[in-house]
Amino acid sequence: MLLRSSLWYTSAFLGSHTAFKSELVTQAITSYLIKTMHYQTEERGRPNSSDYRIYFKTSDGKYISPFHDIPLIANGDQVLYNMVVEVPRWSNAKMEIATKEPLNPIKQDMKKGKLRYVANVFPHKGYIWNYGALPQTWEDPNHTDKDTKCCGDNDPIDVCEIGTLVCSPGQVIQVKVLGVLAMIDEGETDWKLIAINADDPEAPSLNSIEDVRKSRSGHLEATVDWFKKYKVPDGKPENQFAFNGQFKDKDFAMEVIKSTHEHWRALVQKQTNGGEIDCPLGGVCVCVCVFHPTLHIIHCSCGRSANSPPAPLMELQ
Repeated sequence: MLLRSSLWYTSAFLGSHTAFKSELVTQAITSYLIKTMHYQTEERGRPNSSDYRIYFKTSDGKYISPFHDIPLIANGDQVLYNMVVEVPRWSNAKMEIATKEPLNPIKQDMKKGKLRYVANVFPHKGYIWNYGALPQTWEDPNHTDKDTKCCGDNDPIDVCEIGTLVCSPGQVIQVKVLGVLAMIDEGETDWKLIAINADDPEAPSLNSIEDVRKSRSGHLEATVDWFKKYKVPDGKPENQFAFNGQFKDKDFAMEVIKSTHEHWRALVQKQTNGGEIDCPLGGVCVCVCVFHPTLHIIHCSCGRSANSPPAPLMELQ
């Protein structure tokens, strides 16, 4: 009811006050944007073991899902997104959000009963960026992307954070998106956002993929090389890329984020087949993020404030 009423009011108001639309959007930014929340993590099990998990909690100790409960948008003043860090730079353990487990903790991926580690493919050491995902996004395996002609990989959208700081697994940071790479992994679309931590000393000077190209000579080429070859030591062929391996700009990346957010919303509303993904409808904020076409400013229709913690999916026993 709250969601429907909010959308009706916003639509009616904008429709009858066209002359003030830009000003209203700017005011909405200040009033409705979800700002940075503070999260805690709880480790269970032993690192580098199959039972190791990192659970997420609000500042008041309530368990939440990093996939569903952490807002996509962190702060609209600079268009910042929340990023859940899964793998710190220079490390090798393939950590990821467990989308099929209750509360979706971070765990180490396994294949054929063995823990997965990425190999050191010369000249790289482990992951060459802080690696993670944007919450409240989903690459739908039932949807064929119009550009890549491939379906999604059934995961939240991936992020390569290229700043100078080394993060920790489970850390939630605010990032500025700069561009995106379209990797094709075994026939599936696997978008790789390029972003920088808003707290990084170099963040003010990096505002586009071209800025990265100019100030970080070879960094984008190394990223393509890493993703192309990282599975080769496991006996798999090199990965392929859409757009001939060229990075798309920030505007294009924003559209990809918008699309994956809409797919996530359909997932939690049970409007599409999510298979084994764990996403109980109760407790999840199924909000609509509004993307301004020029300013790229976003706000959530639910109007949840920065001081309102997300509702937990369930209590962890």
